[in-house]
Amino acid sequence: EVQLVESGGGLVQAGGSLRLSCATSGFIFVDYAIGWLRQAPGKGREGVGCISGDGGIHYIDSMKGRFTISKDDAKKTVYLQMNSLKPEDTAVYYCAAFHGAAHYASSYYQRRCSLNLYENWGQGTQVTISS
Repeated sequence: EVQLVESGGGLVQAGGSLRLSCATSGFIFVDYAIGWLRQAPGKGREGVGCISGDGGIHYIDSMKGRFTISKDDAKKTVYLQMNSLKPEDTAVYYCAAFHGAAHYASSYYQRRCSLNLYENWGQGTQVTISS
């Protein structure tokens, strides 16, 4: 069973940083893409970006600059480093996964990441940025 568990959320002042973790289990880690998405109160879910099985990273254009995705294959964990946080970054942050994404160069990976087409989801972690 595919499982994704986010952690690391919390309350931070504007300008601060947070690192979220997504611990995974139940699947072949390097065969999957893992992405980060967020949903602010009253808004739809938006993607931050995703990382392929071979470590290639695709960021959604509007998210480039302050967010960095990385992973540790040995720990089967994906991270989202968030810097210079703003009150508008307040949201529930989710990690999600889809299979068949071992290679960054794959058009399948690029398309699914860009369109936020994920198969499995974590429960989310709340991030609140105070002004």
